[in-house]
Parts: sequence; structure tokens; C-alpha cells
Amino acid sequence: MPHNKLDPIDRKILAELQADGRMTNVELSQRVGISAPPCLRRVRTLEEMGLIKGYHADVNARALGFEVQVFAMVGLHSQAESDLVEFETRAQGWPLVRECHMLNGEIDFILKCVAPDLTSFQHFLTHELTSAPNVASVKTSLVIRNAKDTPGVPFDVLEARVET
Repeated sequence: MPHNKLDPIDRKILAELQADGRMTNVELSQRVGISAPPCLRRVRTLEEMGLIKGYHADVNARALGFEVQVFAMVGLHSQAESDLVEFETRAQGWPLVRECHMLNGEIDFILKCVAPDLTSFQHFLTHELTSAPNVASVKTSLVIRNAKDTPGVPFDVLEARVET
């Protein structure tokens, strides 16, 4: 469903859950200004519509021993749809790859990878990624510092656009 088909309460529910997915339905209903039963119905409908894809804990990768974060820019020999899908499927099976995005332009995919150390990432790079079928080139950039990591979407921007 397009965003303009959502009413302000639905958008507020999405914004509140995006900020804190652990809150109870009672707390959510109070924050959005409706009673608990219709709030729960709305949440279930938003889930069924695919607007809420899941609920996740935001874990501290470094504190858990994943010291290395790398972006890998991958170029393929062929961009035929079957080859693109084959690469995406392969990327889904690599545990170190946390995100995989197909791009337009000079590179075909960018992968966000995490690893416990450089040796682990290098093993993945040389034994799995660069040796994968159809991979023509891989350029990597090691993350030095993270200045911002805000998941989700900026609902305040959407609200301003809907009101104008």
C-alpha cells in the first residue's frame, strides 16, 4: 500500500515501533492516542501488508567480537538477470555478508560485511567472494569509524511531504 493510503495514526504506529519495537501494545496505543484493541489490529494489518517486516535487537557488533566492517564493491562479468539472481542467492548464504545491494553504475553490488578480524575477512574474500562464479572484480573499503547508523526511514520527512 502506498504511503499516502496510510492515515496519520498508522504512520505514527510505524514511527513509534521503528524507534522502539519492544514497547507493549498498551504503551504504543497510549503514544498514538487510541485504545489497545484497535491499535493491535492496526499493527497486525501493517504486518500483513508487509510494512512491518520484523522485530530485531540492535546488537553491538564490536562488543560481541566483530571488530571488522568492510564494504565490498563487486563487479560481475555478466549482468543477465539469471546471473544477478545467482549472485544474490550466493550472497544470502554468506554469513559475513550482512547486506547486499544491487546498484547501477560502475559496480554491480555493494556488500556490507562484518568479521571478527581481518584474517577472517581475508579468508572470505579470497576463498569465497573473489572465486565465486561470474565475479569480475572486488574492491574493498575498511570502515574506520561509524558516524551515523540510523535504521529505518525518516518519518518526519514523510509527514512533512504528506502535509504539503
